[in-house]
Amino acid sequence: MPAGNSGNLNRLHTNVGAVDPVGIEERVAKYTTRSIKGKSKLFGLRLAVSMVDLTTLEGKDTPGKVASLCQKAVNPHEGMDVPQVAAVCVYPSMVKHARKALGDSKVRIASVATAFPSGQAPLKTRLAEVRSAVGDGADEIDMVINRGAFLAGDHALVQDEISAVLEACGEARLKVILEVSELETCDNIRAASFLAMRVLRPGDFIKTSTGKTSLNATLGNNQVMLEAIRDFFLETGIPIAMKPAGGIRTAKQALQFLIAVKETLGDEWLNNNRYRFGASALLNDLVRQIQKQTSGAYQAPYSFSEAAESY
Repeated sequence: MPAGNSGNLNRLHTNVGAVDPVGIEERVAKYTTRSIKGKSKLFGLRLAVSMVDLTTLEGKDTPGKVASLCQKAVNPHEGMDVPQVAAVCVYPSMVKHARKALGDSKVRIASVATAFPSGQAPLKTRLAEVRSAVGDGADEIDMVINRGAFLAGDHALVQDEISAVLEACGEARLKVILEVSELETCDNIRAASFLAMRVLRPGDFIKTSTGKTSLNATLGNNQVMLEAIRDFFLETGIPIAMKPAGGIRTAKQALQFLIAVKETLGDEWLNNNRYRFGASALLNDLVRQIQKQTSGAYQAPYSFSEAAESY
């Protein structure tokens, strides 16, 4: 990396502040020791369901599979009083099929775009993909940043591209994916969070991962980003939302993430306008645990819809 570009990254680190990785790990370890029971646990489980972006991002996706996913999003389990999920998340080519399946439902349609997951396409192509998804009915766009440009210190390019995608989104909300596993350090995750937030509108998101790399959302990288959101809010008054994605598969994990939100950002972020889970298999475990809390007994796993389990 040229010295000047390395200097740009160092200056950004200095500007936004450093991260103490040991301190982060000590903090998140405490979240795993919290015990939530009874009505509080049921509240947390239902809240987590309402925050799920139910996702299918496979090359073999079909209109039928997307329709099945949408049915599950609207009604996570037949015969149970369970909230609808926040959104379904699909590739741009599947947006029109999701819109048809969801009809007038309040479940939003999110679409990954900008040459997901690599982002390695000309900006003109990436923007055309965003406009196409929004035109077909997407309410939200999940974009990936140019990680190479970020690591090379070309931060103006990163922000310019986010701004261009925002313009292409129109009224659709934007979720900016950092791909934390490729940013390599906690300092870089914090710096990239600030870089994105300085361009975003209130209510837009920063997001951990595409779910397509070896390391996705963890309590640790989630905490780094939550603290960046907190510090940015204290500095500017602008509330930025958060979405951990990939690797969150159990209700127990989801509750730990919600504890992190409550203790770092407060109750104002405990809603699906400010916090989401990018997940697929998570929903079934949340519903199963709700069943246990309300009836006192687990249902067998095969009694739950398998519409999203393989994604």
